[in-house]
Amino acid sequence: MHDIADTSLRSRGMMAVIAAQFLSAFADNALLFATLAVLKAQFYPDWSQPVLQMVFVGAYILFAPFVGQFADSFAKGRVMMVANSLKLIGALVIATGFNPFVGYTLVGVGAAAYSPAKYGILGEITTGDKLVKANGLMESSTIAAILMGSVAGGVLADWHIGAALGVCALFYAGAVVANLYIPKLAAARPGQSWNLVTMVRQFFAACRQLWNNGETRFTLVGTSLFWGAGVTLRFLLVLWVPVALGITDNATPTYLNAMVAIGIVVGAGAAAKLVTLETVSRCMPAGILIGVAVVAFAVQQTPLPAYLLLMLLGIFGGFFVVPLNALLQDRGKRSVGAGNAIAVQNLGENSAMLLMLGLYSLAVKVGLPVVGIGIGFGVLFALAIAGLWLWQRRQKV
Repeated sequence: MHDIADTSLRSRGMMAVIAAQFLSAFADNALLFATLAVLKAQFYPDWSQPVLQMVFVGAYILFAPFVGQFADSFAKGRVMMVANSLKLIGALVIATGFNPFVGYTLVGVGAAAYSPAKYGILGEITTGDKLVKANGLMESSTIAAILMGSVAGGVLADWHIGAALGVCALFYAGAVVANLYIPKLAAARPGQSWNLVTMVRQFFAACRQLWNNGETRFTLVGTSLFWGAGVTLRFLLVLWVPVALGITDNATPTYLNAMVAIGIVVGAGAAAKLVTLETVSRCMPAGILIGVAVVAFAVQQTPLPAYLLLMLLGIFGGFFVVPLNALLQDRGKRSVGAGNAIAVQNLGENSAMLLMLGLYSLAVKVGLPVVGIGIGFGVLFALAIAGLWLWQRRQKV
């Protein structure tokens, strides 16, 4: 066990983290579209599709009081390995024909444990201004994986659902192996109590500490809005494509998601160059423009402008979320620990996802038009970010 002296963005530790994250994120996104194909093949109703994601994020919420301490109590690279192993088991459950909701819940448990470790380790293997750049590298790798994984999941599912699920399991196994190459760092906060009541109390004490601080409260609200909107948009696309474009395959929604992914890579890169921890508020106009882009996208009826608008939406998204993540990691590391900070962030983000997905599923079930849902969603998101920006300026964060 040792600390890493090399804090450069090309250190062995950083490269191993990025490789593991790419493989795991690729599998996450391929598995979603492969499992949606399973639901379609087994004639589940349309409103059950967001429910699939709701059981996933429910695991994040349920385990939020524990995963931060888990990440900070052990070497984070080993925590990532255990988490990816759980994802592998979940993928195998779905691939072998068991209930897809059960398997996807297991993947959600693994993802809940993985997130605090993957982001928390960035503050341990790099420092200072490199942290924003490290987040940009992490987001770019993640989005590249989303791009490739989403397309692979949809295309393979159109060809053979079993093959798609097998590829997902293979990539999760690769992520487990990659985790072995992350140097074993000292635990950030060893020796904490594992009494469940104590852990819950400590977690909510960390929640209060972060929510009572103006800077971290600002980042928690911003990232929660972003990811809640992002996951809802992904499911909106699945129903929007056949309505607006008249296309019923599994692949087209993944291509549209890929355009968002390409845009986020560009936006994340721009944020790494143009935004520092001291100038985070520069990202806020991009957040408002996300909502504007969603409204413009929802009314399209031909593929080309839809693809272009989604790429533009992704650019705004990358520029918006990367600085917020970096600020939370930096401030969280100084206060409650990086792992706990990310766990608190996950609770906020996944609560927002659960709420937005629930509202979306309800809207679909009662028969609201998909285009109208998209327009309303975009307007509300733009207003929410504008309100957050005004509040942030008054607080002088």
